[in-house]
Amino acid sequence: MSNSKAVNKKFDVITMTTVALMAAVICILGPLSIPIGPVPISLTNLAIYLSVYVLGKNKGVASYIVYLLLGLAGLPIFSNGETGPAKLFGPTGGYLIGFIPMAYVIGIYVEKWYEKRLLGVAVMEAATWIAYLLGSFWLAYQQNMTIKAALMAGVVPFLVVDFIKMAIVAFIGPEIRKRVNACGFVR
Repeated sequence: MSNSKAVNKKFDVITMTTVALMAAVICILGPLSIPIGPVPISLTNLAIYLSVYVLGKNKGVASYIVYLLLGLAGLPIFSNGETGPAKLFGPTGGYLIGFIPMAYVIGIYVEKWYEKRLLGVAVMEAATWIAYLLGSFWLAYQQNMTIKAALMAGVVPFLVVDFIKMAIVAFIGPEIRKRVNACGFVR
């Protein structure tokens, strides 16, 4: 095997491993939630923010999609330990789907300006509104609610807590990314 093929194979193994490790982080934090209504307070978005900071847009999104597929396959890794297609097609499924474009948008920022912490919080806040809106429209449809009622149930109670999650990741994310990059795990 030529040296370039060995490097490519090593990179592929490293990539798969880091994506799997960050998917595992999401799997560990995702079920941790506090039920407060139709939408629980969950650590899923914190884990996604962190995953994207560590891996960037494509690999960060891939780690989240692995998490979704594992949950759909039956692992109890969604909020409150729920599992399967019923969770994805249930009242909170729009938020789960909305996390995909949210992660991608945050990843675009991270790949260029990850060290700018205040900008990071602003980008995470703006991108999270993608998930908020998709989730609220789906929640309204699923629960036969108005959009205003869905926003009140699925967004307003989470604004402060989610902002705190964003600030935590904006503070620690750049340092973790630097250290992971220094080890050669993510490029």
